[in-house]
Amino acid sequence: MTYKYRKITQDGIKVETIGNRSFLTVEPSTLKLLIKEAFYDMEFYLREHHLEGWVNIINDPEATENDKFVCSTLLENAIISAEGDFPLCQDTGTATIFGWKGEQVLTGGDDRAVITNAVEEIWQEKNLRFSQNAPLSMFDEKNTKNNLPAQIDIQADKGKEYRFMLLAKGGGSTNKTVLHMGSKAMLNEKSLKEFLKKQIQALGVAACPPYLITAVIGGTSPEANLRMLKLAMTGYCDDFPEVPATLGEPIRSKEWEKIIMQIAQDTGWGAQFGGKHMAMDARVIRMARHGGSCPVSIGVSCSAHRNLFAKITAEGAFIEELDKNPARFANKLAANQRSAATINLDVPMEEILKQFSKRKPGDLVFLNGTMIVARDLAHARLKEISDSGKPLPEYFTKHPVYYAGPAKTPKGYPIGSFGPTTAQRMDSYIDYFMQRGASMVSLAKGNRSEEVVAACKKHGGFYLGTIGGAAALIAREHITSSEVIDFPEFGMEAVHKITVKDMPAFIIYDDKGNRLY
Repeated sequence: MTYKYRKITQDGIKVETIGNRSFLTVEPSTLKLLIKEAFYDMEFYLREHHLEGWVNIINDPEATENDKFVCSTLLENAIISAEGDFPLCQDTGTATIFGWKGEQVLTGGDDRAVITNAVEEIWQEKNLRFSQNAPLSMFDEKNTKNNLPAQIDIQADKGKEYRFMLLAKGGGSTNKTVLHMGSKAMLNEKSLKEFLKKQIQALGVAACPPYLITAVIGGTSPEANLRMLKLAMTGYCDDFPEVPATLGEPIRSKEWEKIIMQIAQDTGWGAQFGGKHMAMDARVIRMARHGGSCPVSIGVSCSAHRNLFAKITAEGAFIEELDKNPARFANKLAANQRSAATINLDVPMEEILKQFSKRKPGDLVFLNGTMIVARDLAHARLKEISDSGKPLPEYFTKHPVYYAGPAKTPKGYPIGSFGPTTAQRMDSYIDYFMQRGASMVSLAKGNRSEEVVAACKKHGGFYLGTIGGAAALIAREHITSSEVIDFPEFGMEAVHKITVKDMPAFIIYDDKGNRLY
């Protein structure tokens, strides 16, 4: 695939002769500018073909109503994000930078330090979220409050160019990465297909599909395999040959990409709430391997597909040109205009549960009223409080809980990008809290464990799912107020009280043991 580039600057770039050789010299300020511009663009804009992928699903006559609803909502989210206030996703990710530095490129300094400083500045300047926790001991940690450290991987290359692949990779999709250390026994159609079926079924919908599903078979080591997996998700490997030109080079299998797409369709997971379109695309890379092992990895890139090519050449500093006009697809937004029952959350919990009990799994509802926002750190602290013999805070038993952690708040709005986080991480708390009258209604994204299904049936609770990847839309259109009410030291994981207006949610598990998935 051919990617278009836009020029950032020519400043700080020269071609100089040293001895009898020509070198490209790059000022640190130019490298810093390139990194900042790249991360800003990828947090707010998407590639054109990614947007078109959603449009194709909306236009697909075989797509379910829910598939179309999700993709139309994601499209509206992209339109809002492109205005520059709300990033595409609340999890603005780990800053990951792959670089290939030509041996005739001179930067005159510590590139890692320059890149690190650029990442810190752009996360401070824009409405992005600080997601990195640094260890203080084996079990104690604190948020670094600058989204550092970044993951930086710079390799030597030939020539007079400095090339980059930059990613903002969120935790939800990263957590779906699987590495299996297999052997030659996997390298036949039956065994590989069975393995892929099992792993793709297990992906579920917690990482915001429709996905780009990637598989890498082989690799001289586990880390070589996983490095290729991350690169293959970005488009970096799209031009790999299907037949190796030289012995040992990796190849791309379009045949097995079609097989993965069919497997994904057959799962029935769909684009989050059942259907055909769990995957929007697939990549399969085959690598050389040691005769005694065969690493096989599977991973996904989510609906907020944030990666970008960049380069510095004698002609200037360039970044990949992303699509800044998703609004031209606004005529496709009708697919997310659906009617549904309204749920009043500003009544006693007993009344809230009665409203949900009239519905069945798969039903769309619109939520109105007060919710509590709490995720990993807050749940752990609340359990500590309860274990110590103290009562749980009233807010935790009085209101439904939304698993989320916002990005920074744009000026003039109540909160920053605020999509749901992965529900599965709170599964171990559900029965414990429901026994104590808390978490009777939870809202997040993705499928959950059998333990949650059983707890909802036992205690009369409900699990709801809202659209993962629609963080900008949820923040701007569905949250009317927000305040931190507990654990402010947790930063983005502090407990918030929010008011929601017509917030869309699907009933996933009900109080009778029924389920959507």
